[in-house]
Amino acid sequence: MLRPWQRRALDALADHPHPDFLAVATPGAGKTTFALVAMIRELSRQPGPAVVVAPTAHLKIQWADAAARLGLHLDPSWSAGQPFSPDMHGIVTTYQQVASAAVDLAQRVAHGVVVLDEVHHAGDDRAWGDSVATAFQFTRRRIALSGTPFRSDTQAIPFVRYDFDEAQPDIEYGYGDALADGVVRPVYFPRIDGEMEWVSADGSHHAASFGDALDRTLTAQRLRTALSLHGEWLPSVLVRANSALMKVRRTHPDAGGLVIAIDTEHASGIVRLLRERCGVRAVVATSDDPDASDRIANFSRSADPWIVAVRMVSEGVDIPRLRVGVWATTTATELFFRQAVGRLVRVTPDTRGARSMMFLPDDPRLRAHSMGISEARRHLLKRKEEQEEDLLADPLEAMMVEEGEQISLFQAVAATASDNGSSEEPEWFTADPFPAADQEGVPLTLFPPPTPGGKVPQVGEDGLPIQAMHVTKATLRKRNADLVRLLVRRANMDHKAVNLELNRLSGIKRISDATADQLEQRLEAGEKWLTRL
Repeated sequence: MLRPWQRRALDALADHPHPDFLAVATPGAGKTTFALVAMIRELSRQPGPAVVVAPTAHLKIQWADAAARLGLHLDPSWSAGQPFSPDMHGIVTTYQQVASAAVDLAQRVAHGVVVLDEVHHAGDDRAWGDSVATAFQFTRRRIALSGTPFRSDTQAIPFVRYDFDEAQPDIEYGYGDALADGVVRPVYFPRIDGEMEWVSADGSHHAASFGDALDRTLTAQRLRTALSLHGEWLPSVLVRANSALMKVRRTHPDAGGLVIAIDTEHASGIVRLLRERCGVRAVVATSDDPDASDRIANFSRSADPWIVAVRMVSEGVDIPRLRVGVWATTTATELFFRQAVGRLVRVTPDTRGARSMMFLPDDPRLRAHSMGISEARRHLLKRKEEQEEDLLADPLEAMMVEEGEQISLFQAVAATASDNGSSEEPEWFTADPFPAADQEGVPLTLFPPPTPGGKVPQVGEDGLPIQAMHVTKATLRKRNADLVRLLVRRANMDHKAVNLELNRLSGIKRISDATADQLEQRLEAGEKWLTRL
């Protein structure tokens, strides 16, 4: 079923005269479904390669799984230099991978369709922006997505239309709109004040609460002091947040909590504090951990209470059971804030009417960001019809630490939390305040995508695949690898020789390029070989 805003966006895309289309929709609204349905419709009208560019490796799997549920098979394991598999409709890649394969991609995806997820990442690095422009210059349709309106203060992002430095969306669906439709949860922001003491890099001693006016450098140092593992502000807030989560779990037993940490060492310390102060265990997901994607996926399916993340659970990651968050990072930009809060807004059928909560340091930048979101929420709950304008971005948001500051000389001395009266404690469940129309949706009718070459996936009664093709192929590759190890022992040959012989018998050059049918043929050849030994 499509939500009404998704149908409006598809209609706008169908009428759009240009190849570039920017959809800005609040986290949790369903950008992924919109983009995949749009891609399927484009391919139904004119076959061609399909490409999704995601910000992180973890999101490649998430995109591939979501596409497979709609009958579109995208390969998340593709890497530069490989051909596109003929039994897949296309690939999911990352901006970093595009930067290393731009010219090659430009030839492969000419006249195809590309989705640029969280397209503002194409502006993170000039090389990324240039490579995106090169790789997709010939694609016939470029669909760009973002979870929040964004600016381009350094360089223009390819395929995005600007009015001065503001990106101009072709369809926009904000948090207030999604609240009114019952698509997302309301989020409340308990803001915790405190008394912080620290020694700056120049040796000067400072003491301040979050209510004291400070310059940019001291504002950043005050926040770092509050978030220090050695003070009492952070442990106190973790205890409050865990108490809130335990209360939620009385009626939502698998509800989860998210702590956003500064770095790997900080995350480890938070895990220790949760264990020592609250008696609970936490999962850790950090960007430098190769197993982080698996940890996030396992956490999303479990009933574990807490996950502590560093640059991993910020945008696109879908864990609908998250209900409580703790802001424990020194990053304070509005874009990151809205993306992180978006992890707490996703609605599920069994938690309709539920609320979420993000515990914040009462830092002026975070206060401004939270008030912008809270205003949209209050307008809905009070049934006001007029929408007030968003708060202006805080001029301090762009920098946490002055360039060249000697971090090693900074020292947090003490930090204690206090209640400043600004905490919002919601009723965690309410009589359903939202209209049901959007939850019911409208019929979703998909034009069938072109059938990829090779093995046709098994489908269920609903006509959709039982298993994603990329999962089927990963399973077949593993079975092939296990068989090779057995043949190495039985045939007294090395791995290279066994692999070359199996490739010859099944008519493939490389196992990474093989279709599902070819992988099965390779298994059959190996099993016959094994019976002769």
